[in-house]
Amino acid sequence: MKNLIHNNFLLENKYAELLYHEYAKTLPIIDYHNHLSPKAIAEDQRFENITEVWIAGDHYKWRAMRTLGINEKYITGDSSDEEKFNHWAKTLPFTLRNPLHHWSQLELARYFNEFELLTPANAQRIYQDTKAQIQTANFSARNLLTQMNVKVLCTTEDPIDTLEHHQQLIKSNFTVKVSTAFRPDKSILIRNPDYNDYIDLLSIAARIEISDYDDLLQALEKRISFFHDNGCRLSDHGLTHVPYKITDRATVKKIFAKRRAGKKVSPLEEEQFQTAILLFLGEQYHKKGWVQQFHLGAMRNNNTRMLLQLGPDTGWDSIGNYPIAHDLSRFLDQLDTHNQLSKTILYNLNPSDNEMMATMIGNFNDGSLKGKIQWGSGWWFLDQLDGMTNQINTLSNMGLISCFIGMLTDSRSFLSFPRHEYFRRLLCNIFGNEIEKGILPNDPKWIGKIISDISFYNAKEYFNY
Repeated sequence: MKNLIHNNFLLENKYAELLYHEYAKTLPIIDYHNHLSPKAIAEDQRFENITEVWIAGDHYKWRAMRTLGINEKYITGDSSDEEKFNHWAKTLPFTLRNPLHHWSQLELARYFNEFELLTPANAQRIYQDTKAQIQTANFSARNLLTQMNVKVLCTTEDPIDTLEHHQQLIKSNFTVKVSTAFRPDKSILIRNPDYNDYIDLLSIAARIEISDYDDLLQALEKRISFFHDNGCRLSDHGLTHVPYKITDRATVKKIFAKRRAGKKVSPLEEEQFQTAILLFLGEQYHKKGWVQQFHLGAMRNNNTRMLLQLGPDTGWDSIGNYPIAHDLSRFLDQLDTHNQLSKTILYNLNPSDNEMMATMIGNFNDGSLKGKIQWGSGWWFLDQLDGMTNQINTLSNMGLISCFIGMLTDSRSFLSFPRHEYFRRLLCNIFGNEIEKGILPNDPKWIGKIISDISFYNAKEYFNY
């Protein structure tokens, strides 16, 4: 039987094969949004086994295992790493048509030269074979990145982070550029139960006593400058939606004071506060020449019982159906009106927002630079064949796919970088099929340039890497 992962995996005709192998395959990777540990990279962490580097922290796999009826003991519990791997091996054959199946087999092939489909029958052999490889120097955190030809990656840090590991990396001889993205969500989400505790931590980090709203803005500005001095050029926000409820400064100051006094704020007050602080942050990003990112539409931490047991980012999130368009447009317009709109990347989690996002970016692409406002790649639940295909097709129909800055991993795993290969293969297949149908001109050289741009060069230019 032919291996699932082979030289022309996902490539359905000669044009797709040519585009991928000649114009996409060998290009470096710019991964401008992920959740890898900078500490692990700075210390060049060594891993004990494949469970530690592949299953631990991967809530995509965890959700699949739970759905199959596997006890939490063998997912996040106190079972051995080998037991957890065996239960993942039991799960994987049941993930057909889920992206986990393709991702997992690609990762086994590219990192471990393992092309046999993982099943309970071969789990013990693969566990031991991969363990032997992982315990060599070639599989340290840094070498896992260089194996995949990663040129740049950008982790995601809170404003209170010391960035000590990024500082170590700047001073090191590591060939991969490792940067960070400023993610101030905890300073914005004023109704969170631990909001005041967080503001106290921000106060310490910024060395400013935050007694009022002006102090909060000063603290955030200081942390932005600190991040900038340490190489940061991106921000990121993970919100249900971007609010736009304009009010006067005096009201915003009262809302913040009310919350600092331990009182609850209303939903309207929450949005008024968030609008004010997001506009302030947008202005600061523009001053610094940063790119701002907005990940919108996730409904997080739905399972209270499991949230209390395991904490956030453990697999209890889903797609929300929040109204996004109107307030997002007004927010971007407010920044644009005052000539303070930075390069911006917008991501939606609800596929029903696809057409809205594809057309929204065109409202604020003002000719000042190529692709100033971007619709980001298929994210989270949309990071799969249909989701990416729909995103590519919608952007093609309603914008310019040729200006698209391409793929990212959004991952916590050092083994996730074949997702870039997956995206490139899919992209080449879409273009190759349309060449074969006569929908696109039979001009592989020109179309190859567009493929190369989307795969690497557009991001390189956009982020000035």
